Amino acid sequence: MTRLFRYLFVFVFIVSTLKVNSVHADPVLPINAKYGLYAIEVYPVQHRLVVKLQGQKVKEYSIAVGNPSTPTPVGEYQITYKGKNWGASFGPRWLGLNVPWGNYGIHGTNKPHSIGQHQSHGCIRMRNRDVMELYDIIPVGTNVTILGHVLGDPNHDTRDLAEGDVGGDVQLIQSRLKSAGYFRGTCDGRFRFDTAQALRRFQKDQHIAQNGVVSARVYEELGLLE
Repeated sequence: MTRLFRYLFVFVFIVSTLKVNSVHADPVLPINAKYGLYAIEVYPVQHRLVVKLQGQKVKEYSIAVGNPSTPTPVGEYQITYKGKNWGASFGPRWLGLNVPWGNYGIHGTNKPHSIGQHQSHGCIRMRNRDVMELYDIIPVGTNVTILGHVLGDPNHDTRDLAEGDVGGDVQLIQSRLKSAGYFRGTCDGRFRFDTAQALRRFQKDQHIAQNGVVSARVYEELGLLE
């Protein structure tokens, strides 16, 4: 019994240590296990959303995505919430995504002319009849893969970043600054005062104007652009 108690104590200690450490870990882009009958793939450049059933394409829809200044977040996410009638701008249905730095989702629109264009604030817009069909098909927990590069469309310049911006590119900048010893906060994709201060210290050491703005020169000095 003494030996059993000792092993139990060690196990509990290890588990509690892991829990404590996880609290202080930086969040990362959600990478979800490949499970479930359905999966969604989003191709922003092509303005296309594909539904797959057990790996086979069963539906395809035209969509609108974020403009270059408010891009649709690249990465792997999950549908975490489904709702109805959020307001005219969101159409009759909403499928929410677990993006760490904001409220993003797949929804309808009162601007059907925007479908096929980069005109949203980051969400994925669908025609109302299409999003209603998708809503009935897709369960909560479905994986959603948004393809592309975290720094945006390679055919366009990277966006300048400043305090108030959010996104995967902000999270990438925070991670690089943290690795270089300038940033001590949480890499959460939210450009706040602490990120700006860390950036200014980096700019000073690199003899760049200390304006707290991530410009093409900053991307280059951080090794993100050639």
